[in-house]
Amino acid sequence: MKPTAPVLILLGPPGAGKGTQARMLQERHGLVQLSTGDLLRAAVAAGTEAGKRAKAVMESGDLVSDEIVIAILRDRLAEPDCAKGVILDGFPRTAVQAEALDDLLAQTGQRINAAVSLEVEDAAMVDRVSGRFTCGGCGEGYHDRFKPTDKPGTCDKCGSTDMQRRADDNAATVAQRLQAYHAQTAPLIAYYENAGALARVDAMGAIEEIAADLSAVVSKATT
Repeated sequence: MKPTAPVLILLGPPGAGKGTQARMLQERHGLVQLSTGDLLRAAVAAGTEAGKRAKAVMESGDLVSDEIVIAILRDRLAEPDCAKGVILDGFPRTAVQAEALDDLLAQTGQRINAAVSLEVEDAAMVDRVSGRFTCGGCGEGYHDRFKPTDKPGTCDKCGSTDMQRRADDNAATVAQRLQAYHAQTAPLIAYYENAGALARVDAMGAIEEIAADLSAVVSKATT
């Protein structure tokens, strides 16, 4: 992996659109979207050393440690497709994880080029989250009101009719997740602001408008 490969982070509460925007940035800039869940599943499926450790932990019902996640991320960053840069979606979530990530990147001469905070209003998140669903075929995200499929029940991208909704995408659980976000993850905004890597993007507008603003941030951060 090239030492200059850019690393970007998307920060924001549940429903802010991190996954959707990360996929759009991936298509527009050639960056690789890396989400913690996908990384864990891929490592387990591949049977890597870190993946075996993660599988054992998950099968016991425990949470995968930061150490294991960092080990899996290290393996993934070394793969050829990450040479153009990556977007981290869902990691880090805490200051401890952010420090561990900094240490990992320092080993390869990299740094966080930009940590983008998607600025949203908590009150709007309930509406956003409760209406979202995902294509089980390709992972494309949709929303009942903000981003419906062209043909009801059919994915615009791959044509699958396997539409899925998370059981915890409801008002009560969203409120709990927002509370957890503010307690654990929001302090990362100050962490990256102090490091001079923070960029703020208004994420209350239309998806394409947010994508354009994000694209401008990425272009600036990767040149």
